[in-house]
Amino acid sequence: MNLPLPGNPVRGSDSGRPIMALFDLLGRRWSLRVLWELYQAPATFRELQTRCEGLSPSVLNTRIGELREAQLVENGSAGYQLSSLGQELALQCLPLAHWAEGWAAQLPPRPEK
Repeated sequence: MNLPLPGNPVRGSDSGRPIMALFDLLGRRWSLRVLWELYQAPATFRELQTRCEGLSPSVLNTRIGELREAQLVENGSAGYQLSSLGQELALQCLPLAHWAEGWAAQLPPRPEK
């Protein structure tokens, strides 16, 4: 699958709108988790794989490649890190994370499995 970029049709939309390309990229399996872990701290490939327990090396390699091509992740002195665009995206997502916490608190408790 090609990297979703603004101006091109993406999963679920032929419009080429930037927000749709972003949603397609972030909606790929493990993309948000990789970004979240790198927001916490830079990491080498192995560290990142450990933090994302259950993530295969091949999928991690693919996601890092996509996120690097999208200019959200870059190589740094401590391994992979968020680029300035990646940092900005993470900061824009924090209000949504806070909203989600409030939403979760208002839902009825779920029975334990």
